[in-house]
Parts: sequence; C-alpha cells; structure tokens
Amino acid sequence: MSGGDGNRESAAFCADLVRSHDFARYASTLFMPTERRRALLAIYAFNVEISRVREQVSQPLPGEMRLQWWTDMLAGTSHGGVEGNPVAAELMLAIRSCRLPVERLSRLIDEHQFDLYNDPMPTMAALEGYINDTACALFSLGAAICGRQSPEIEHLARHAGLAQGIAQVIAALPLDASRRQLFVPLQLLQQHGIGMEEVFAGKETPKLRAALDQLIAEGQGHLKTAFALLESVPSEVRPVLLPLALVRSDLQRMSRADNDPFTPHVTSRLRTLWTLWRASRSKEFS
Repeated sequence: MSGGDGNRESAAFCADLVRSHDFARYASTLFMPTERRRALLAIYAFNVEISRVREQVSQPLPGEMRLQWWTDMLAGTSHGGVEGNPVAAELMLAIRSCRLPVERLSRLIDEHQFDLYNDPMPTMAALEGYINDTACALFSLGAAICGRQSPEIEHLARHAGLAQGIAQVIAALPLDASRRQLFVPLQLLQQHGIGMEEVFAGKETPKLRAALDQLIAEGQGHLKTAFALLESVPSEVRPVLLPLALVRSDLQRMSRADNDPFTPHVTSRLRTLWTLWRASRSKEFS
C-alpha cells in the first residue's frame, strides 16, 4: 500500500483520528515500516469509528443504523457516501492492497452492537467471544497487513488480544460503571457473591477486588502465553504486537493492592512512546 495510492488527505485524516482517540495503537505504528503503516492506520481508524458509536448516540437505534452503514459498505451495498468518507476510502484501499478478510471486519462491527445496550456481559466465554472478534481481530489483521497469516499467528493473535481486551475492560470500569454498563462477566461477579449494583456503586469492596483479581490473572495468563509464542513468529510480524508492552505495564499496575479500579488512569503520551520504544529495541520484538 504505497503512499501514492488513494487520497493522501484521507490517510492523514485516519492518522489524526487514531492519534486523537487511540494513541497507544497510533504510537505503535510509528515503529512499523512506512509501507505497512498506512494500512494499519486505516484498520485502526475503522476500529475507532466502530468503537465510538456508543459515545455518539443517545439511543440504540441510531447506533444500529451507523453500524449497519459500515456493514453495508463492506458488503458493497452502501448507497453512497463511501468516496466522501475518508475512513471508508482508506479501509477499502487497505482491503484491496493487503487482501484483508472482509468477514473479520464485519464480525468486528457485529460484536460492537453489544456496546449499544446495557445488557451485562453474561459469562467469561461471552467476554472471550467479544474480545476474539475485536482486539484479537486487530492483531490478526495487522499480521495480515505484514503479509503473514498462519494458524500459529492466529493462535498468538488470540492470546494477545485476550490479554489486551481484558486490560481494556478493567481500564474502562469507571466509565462503564457511570453509565451502568457491565463488561466484567456477571457470572464471575456472582461467583464472588456480588451483583451489578455493587459495581455500579463505583466503590471497591473486598469481594469485587477478588473478582477483578481473578480477571486480571486471566489476562496475565494470556499475556504470558502471547510472549512465549512471540518468539516463534516471523520478525516482520512482531512490531504489530508492540502494544503488548503497554498491556504488560497496565496489568502489573492493576494487580497492585493499592490500585483503585474506579480511579481513571491516564498514561502520558510520552510514557507510552517511551514504553514502546524500549520494547521495540528488546529481543522480544526484534
């Protein structure tokens, strides 16, 4: 996907969108070869658009309509607007240039329909299914952009995505609780003798801490497996997995006894860049 293809303004728009709303993924692309970076930013910009639908609507129906537009666009049945939408234009260019699986992108849209409603995430299996079609998919698509697809890479992408997705669920707990949305599996809470209202109260309790510790341990297990698998994948794929360095830092912080899960944590952009730079120079990712 060369810089001369398509509309440079659309590419710049996608880069700005990701930089503004998903700086961790944006920063990770700075360590990718230039010819891969544009396609990655197109995928990440698409993810930003889909992930932010809940924030942009007050009722589920308008959100469903926005998601349907993207579904129709991928299916080739959209009634106009694709050329005028910079993210759609860049996404279609990335799909054509890198031969990306459209079905994986469509499933990402479908999974984010859950975001529009306040139904609780019922089980750990349901959460893993949600993450598999969102965070895991982005790692898999990133590898495909690097020209690499295999069962081994899919296995790595799954564990990497699960680690990242679980960390994101815990990081989003203050916001989700404030709008009475629950991504921490209800089944997990019930195992520890608590319900949704205790989460929505926004105060840590010993039982809630135990439930979150169990979820953090799940994430750390997937992260450990991902780093072990990272050693055996082609070197050109490893930079796509650089966000794992941030996940490692996040899960370590979240596991500390003095960490309040209801206090939003903001990592500075400088620290994000520093963490990724150090990781990029390590044996793990080179």
